[in-house]
Amino acid sequence: MRRFPVAKRGAHLRAPARKRCLGDSTKRLVTSGVVSAVALSLQVAAVATVLVMAVGVPLAYLLSRYEFVGSRLVTSLLVLPMVLPPTAVGYVLLLLLGDRGWLGRDTIGFDLRLLFTWRAATLAAAVMAFPLVLRTARVAFEAVDPRLELMSRSLGRSPLATFVVVTLPLAYRGLLAAAILGFMRSLGEFGATVMIAGNIPGRTQTMALAIFGAQQAGNDREALLLLAVAVGVGFVALFAVDGMTRAKTRDRATSSGTPVTS
Repeated sequence: MRRFPVAKRGAHLRAPARKRCLGDSTKRLVTSGVVSAVALSLQVAAVATVLVMAVGVPLAYLLSRYEFVGSRLVTSLLVLPMVLPPTAVGYVLLLLLGDRGWLGRDTIGFDLRLLFTWRAATLAAAVMAFPLVLRTARVAFEAVDPRLELMSRSLGRSPLATFVVVTLPLAYRGLLAAAILGFMRSLGEFGATVMIAGNIPGRTQTMALAIFGAQQAGNDREALLLLAVAVGVGFVALFAVDGMTRAKTRDRATSSGTPVTS
């Protein structure tokens, strides 16, 4: 007698149940603060990068073109946050912005309302990213031949016009790399941020803080999801910087007649 396969009881219910469980898990992850942490991190990193580039690019140009008494001391002070523990930098910012600090309410007469807000996270990210942007932008400007700027000046252009028309177009790849590196450094900032902004979900909890909080709470799935986002963004950024660096090297070799091997 021929036997026919018989479906087990409840087998037709397992696949939809699995889909519902997967959907519920994903929904819980989205609503648990992953999206808000990623969005806040992108906002903080973007604003910090704009601030750092606005200050760092002019300073990098001045340091690459002019030597003055104490220039090495000034450079060392500007890049000091890069070699200090981030928590130490955050503590210094906390002392400056506290009620009795130089920028505190008791000193200037009003409250800046920075501490434990997203603006404090932006300030911490900007301070920690500034040395990296400054050094990268300075290298980009030092690669520009000053004689080209002198030729532009001899044609009647002002220093500002020469900077905009000649220097910036020649250094744009290095400046773009500086902006990307500054953005990524801001995106991954942790120590200084937790000192002056705290770790408040939905308000000051950036991606780095959310990973730490999820791991401490034993929520490995959320921590791994945030880790995957961080790794993906970081890989794309580093890939772009490497591509711009290789293109810059090829341009130099082409202008000097040296063959390039990739």
